[in-house]
Amino acid sequence: MNLRSRTLPSLALLLFSLACLNPAAASAASPDHWVGTWAAAPVAQANPDAKIGSADTTFREIVHVSIGGPAVRVILTNELGHESLTIGAADVALSAGGSEINPSAAGALTFNGRPSITIPPGALAVSDPVNLKLPPSSNLAVSIFVPAQTISEVTQHSFADQTSYTAAGNVAGATTLTSPSEIESWPFLKGVDVKADNKAAAIVAFGDSITDGAHSTRNANARWPDVLARRLLAGKKTANLGVLNEGIGGNRILHDGYGPSALARFDRDVLAQAGVKYLIILESINDIGHAQDPHRPYDVVSADDLIAGLSQLATRAHTHGIKVFGATLTPYVGAKYSSPAGEAMRSAINQWIRATSQLDGVIDFDKVTRDPANPTVFLPADDSGDNLHPGDAGYKAMGDSIDLKLFKK
Repeated sequence: MNLRSRTLPSLALLLFSLACLNPAAASAASPDHWVGTWAAAPVAQANPDAKIGSADTTFREIVHVSIGGPAVRVILTNELGHESLTIGAADVALSAGGSEINPSAAGALTFNGRPSITIPPGALAVSDPVNLKLPPSSNLAVSIFVPAQTISEVTQHSFADQTSYTAAGNVAGATTLTSPSEIESWPFLKGVDVKADNKAAAIVAFGDSITDGAHSTRNANARWPDVLARRLLAGKKTANLGVLNEGIGGNRILHDGYGPSALARFDRDVLAQAGVKYLIILESINDIGHAQDPHRPYDVVSADDLIAGLSQLATRAHTHGIKVFGATLTPYVGAKYSSPAGEAMRSAINQWIRATSQLDGVIDFDKVTRDPANPTVFLPADDSGDNLHPGDAGYKAMGDSIDLKLFKK
């Protein structure tokens, strides 16, 4: 045996002994546990007249979070953009109402230590953490300075049901915006995560306009996911569960419409969310309505096609250890695109949701919102007036009907 062969075993023994004496040297520190507290599903908005990008602009976007935490990070998005997007600066702060922020609860966002970032088309950017004590169920202002640049497609959530603001120039850190303009969308903003303990998790509400909150009162946080979030916060055993609203008005399972189809956007809007453990799916009424529209049917599909699509969503979620709850489709007879054939499809899909073993549980929104005297239509008190979307009372009934025990398993 030569000198080298005698030395190697001794060196290995020495290194092993040192690792035992210093466990930190043997393994990296545990990473922080991040959980989504707010999110919105992006769509592409054409920008032919360059309303966005023609001049330096600050967007101050107001979001209502679910759970709180000692630190936050923000996700900005250019996932549907055609050109690289330059963010010149960004800040996060507790909202003080209107366009005003609380300067004592604010911080500048950085990206790998830098105050600005260029996001390639098709990509997103996650900020560095900011130590900001975020109370649960509070309003957060995310200010994004976008310098003048070419933007042919804006990545945004178009229906915010929340008033946000724009102002000229770089005023991301200003306490109050001077002469701001109001907007009702969330441009370039995808999500907010909080640092949380390892037991915290997120619930994704995945759906169409009924999940997005169409016809609910603006700035009132009256969507059914908002109702669910407040109920979870009120319970000691569920107060660490965030709720992420990934609804898009007009969304369908099998075909693109206003935004990518549910199958196309699933990885981005569900699987990529921080800390997601549960998924609620409320989708396919738009597939049915357009396929069986008595005036102009198009993209014709069958109930079996839609069930196959729902099964695919469940399978993909289960692959990532996410529990999936199917929400039954609410009544729609009387809506502009309703028909007897469509009602038969809705009934068949609801029957599958209630009976299948492919889901981990059922949330029966149909049962809680239908008129007992005429089960194919909304209870009058719950209807917004268009026979398709609930009003505030209907959304509250939906959120209140969810069995919180589903999220304790």
